[in-house]
Amino acid sequence: MESELGQDLGLWAIPIAILGGAIRVSTPFLFVSLGEVLTERSGRINLGLEGTLVFGAMAGYALAVETGSPWLGVLAAAIAGSLFGLLHGAICSIPKVNDIAIGIALMLLGMGLAFFFGKPYIQPVAPDLPAIPLGWWSELPQVQAALRVNVLFLVGAALAAALWWMFRSTRVGLTIRVAGDSTDAARAMGLRPAVIRTLATAAGGAFAGVGGAYLSLYYPGSWNEGISSGQGLMAVALVIFARWNPIACFGAAILFGGAGALGPALQSVGVSEGYYLFYAAPYVLTLGVLIATSSPTRAMTGAPGELSITK
Repeated sequence: MESELGQDLGLWAIPIAILGGAIRVSTPFLFVSLGEVLTERSGRINLGLEGTLVFGAMAGYALAVETGSPWLGVLAAAIAGSLFGLLHGAICSIPKVNDIAIGIALMLLGMGLAFFFGKPYIQPVAPDLPAIPLGWWSELPQVQAALRVNVLFLVGAALAAALWWMFRSTRVGLTIRVAGDSTDAARAMGLRPAVIRTLATAAGGAFAGVGGAYLSLYYPGSWNEGISSGQGLMAVALVIFARWNPIACFGAAILFGGAGALGPALQSVGVSEGYYLFYAAPYVLTLGVLIATSSPTRAMTGAPGELSITK
């Protein structure tokens, strides 16, 4: 039996459902990938963003429950993420410490702390972040629901453009790029690469924390221990796919978000058999991206020279 969405919109039902779902699902990918771009362009990789994302989701939800303000929750998530980033950056500044190993350790730490401190907040309900009704032009409630765009999605899109401009046209962007491409060149210019990378990692962690707050305060809009589903790790593959370009990260996040929305979209139009297989689409896409970018001649095209994965 077809759902009301399919009856009202006909062939347009699936594209509209996927578009709305892509906007909702892509926002955490966007924030985490932008944070990782900022970190990796400085010459450091942070695989701990999955833990940062989960801890940010918990911290944002907890403060929103306690204060009644979702925006204070977003601020708390950003601060929590930046603290994780500072810790990662400080440890990785120690000589002969491996970025990847520390990232994995902090991922486990962040998830463990989130599960421990988040237990009292599984049942309480926090206020949601606001959304902008871009489907006002339609009388169909299904279209209006699909085109309700959360404010953080628009903020993420603006940040993607701002980061692209910063790397291209500002002294700050040039400083980060120099530190990421060559430690020796940065030191010759009188820069302190370790400090630059630590600050960039902290800023990247703040981005990931905000992505976590979106998960708990808007979509799906609750706190539980399985809220992330590996989005923090998938975002690292997304950054490689986007070739460390913030604008390309926005497009890649929409692509990953559309893949994540495929299963619910099919379910919404009445596909009742096998639709659950499409819930694996983001993971299959991640695997495909990693295979497609694994060519020795293309894999690291555009990568900062000081990244651990390029050496």
